[in-house]
Amino acid sequence: MNPLARVNDAFLFEGDIDFNFVKGQPKSDSIIYVQNIINNWATTQLLIDGANLNLTKDTQTEFERLVQQYKSDLYTSAYVEALVNNNLDTVISKQELDSVYLRNKQLFVLKEDLLKMRYLNINTKLSNLEEVKKRFKRFNEEDKKRLDSISIQFNSFYLKDSIWIKSEQAISKIKPLQLGFNKVLLKKPNFIQLKDSLGLYLMQINEVLERGSQAPIEYVLPTLKQIVVNNRKLKLIKQLKSDIVNDAIKNKKFEIYN
Repeated sequence: MNPLARVNDAFLFEGDIDFNFVKGQPKSDSIIYVQNIINNWATTQLLIDGANLNLTKDTQTEFERLVQQYKSDLYTSAYVEALVNNNLDTVISKQELDSVYLRNKQLFVLKEDLLKMRYLNINTKLSNLEEVKKRFKRFNEEDKKRLDSISIQFNSFYLKDSIWIKSEQAISKIKPLQLGFNKVLLKKPNFIQLKDSLGLYLMQINEVLERGSQAPIEYVLPTLKQIVVNNRKLKLIKQLKSDIVNDAIKNKKFEIYN
């Protein structure tokens, strides 16, 4: 195979370049693409040759050690990660989550106000406005199904009022709250109606937790699960490494000489 370029004793061959990138491209673009690759390769080779000539032997030896260490770390990390993925138990019981939560309650203090609420933004000229208001306030199972079925009529809405959300999320969605009415969110239980040029906002505040309060366990559940998984992963890695060494000793693949 004929070389495309040479820098001192190093050669760049056609097989070293991935030409899939230029398939279907105009010939002029392909030429520019290949020329750029050649120039970049040549620049790298010239810099390496310059480094070999000008860097001290001690520096070069240290760089080689770092390269070997990096290669070793890449291989071992990838292998350990594969072993962990194949052996890690990710099923977490409620009891385990509760235990982690109780042991680390000081970590789960709210840095923002939380709400359980629902809201609708609707046009004041909506033909079934009174029905919507009535169902929104009462909000039994039949009302939930009905509101969901006609939600296309709403400008915007959020009806999952059993889930904790940050007050900032509500404020970002409900324009009048951005004009100084945000404190009304922190009163519970509280039914609120506000108007602006976009229409009528209906809000029902069910529960409030203010900044500095203990975070509810359901709100920090993702963090709790991550803590449990990370702890399991650390223990598993330690166990796997120990098993690998013990297995090597048992099979006489690893010996320590006196």
